[in-house]
Amino acid sequence: MWLLTRPTVLPTSLLPLEIGAISVRERPVLEEFKKCNMARGCLCCLKYMMFLFNLIFWLCGCGLLGVGIWLSVSQGNFATFSPSFPSLSAANLVIAIGTIVMVTGFLGCLGAIKENKCLLLSFFIVLLIILLAELILLILFFVYMDKVNENARKDLKEGLLLYNTENNVGLKNAWNIIQAEMRCCGVTDYTDWYPVLGENMVPDRCCMENSQGCGRNTTTPLWRTGCYEKVKMWFDDNKHVLGTVGMCILIMQILGMAFSMTLFQHIHRTGKKYDA
Repeated sequence: MWLLTRPTVLPTSLLPLEIGAISVRERPVLEEFKKCNMARGCLCCLKYMMFLFNLIFWLCGCGLLGVGIWLSVSQGNFATFSPSFPSLSAANLVIAIGTIVMVTGFLGCLGAIKENKCLLLSFFIVLLIILLAELILLILFFVYMDKVNENARKDLKEGLLLYNTENNVGLKNAWNIIQAEMRCCGVTDYTDWYPVLGENMVPDRCCMENSQGCGRNTTTPLWRTGCYEKVKMWFDDNKHVLGTVGMCILIMQILGMAFSMTLFQHIHRTGKKYDA
């Protein structure tokens, strides 16, 4: 009876060996499992960060497009200063930028949340094209800066000749606004208006104290600085702010391209979606 009821006890020397052997075999598997979980978590976080970023980007594009349409409908009588580019108005520029931003944000947003390789690749290509276009335009601008300044002044002076002509109310309103806001007169100076309005005559918005018919009074104090120089001075005074904004836009574009390619490569490598 004692032999039957006595519990069977294994040799204690075998237990650590077996437990140690199991731990050695399972340790690589556990480590690989942890790595996979960390990678899946990082990619999931990247996916939703890219989705949220592009959602905000898309909403901003929608807002710009709405503002551009509103300007085009309600403020359609404000046109461009340049007769060579009659469609280059503020409303059309805002509409074009808003459309590009909205389409780009839509591709990135939907491509991230749906894990669609085609949309992610399209998002990458669009950002790459925009980035290359920005760099090319920036390089050309600095290389041909003197010619750009000369042609811009010439084109603006030609636009002054259309100031009082029919079907150019938008150009007239644009000049009145810029001269009143920037406190300037003409392109290079106030004498640019003499061939257009007559000797010693300028628009009323060139007067330091604006009143009806003040531009016809030769004794009225006028803004002496040309609007072209005023705009250049404004850019010089705010070049640090503009440079910071440009760098932020460049960084966002590069990060968007990197994130989209990371997701694209992961989907391409696994051949299926990861669990979110």
